[in-house]
Amino acid sequence: MVLEQYSFDNVALPELDTMRVEDHDTLPFGVVGFNADTLVQVYNATEARMSGLDPATVMGVPFFDAVAQCMNNFMVAQRFEDEPEIDDIVPYVLTLRMRPTRVRLRLLAAPGIARRYILIER
Repeated sequence: MVLEQYSFDNVALPELDTMRVEDHDTLPFGVVGFNADTLVQVYNATEARMSGLDPATVMGVPFFDAVAQCMNNFMVAQRFEDEPEIDDIVPYVLTLRMRPTRVRLRLLAAPGIARRYILIER
């Protein structure tokens, strides 16, 4: 897999969902993948480094309730509830555990793909 071809703006959900952990870890932006119950299943090395959270402590934990409460709102979490298919980039400000940090979030979900993803570009 040639990972240099993937950027925050162009990686497709099916490709993202079939990548190995090692491939996720080489991406230059944060990748968080979670199931329908919002339990974290993917937390890449870039996001771990930028957030300061060890992936081992967030795997299997409800993302919006325990990991990223600052995204538990109508702009992010609710969209995954309301929209079965999403590919949208949202300007956002992260506030939990850090100084307010401007980011771009890319929200990804599709019917037939069990995991939903949030990509985080700082």
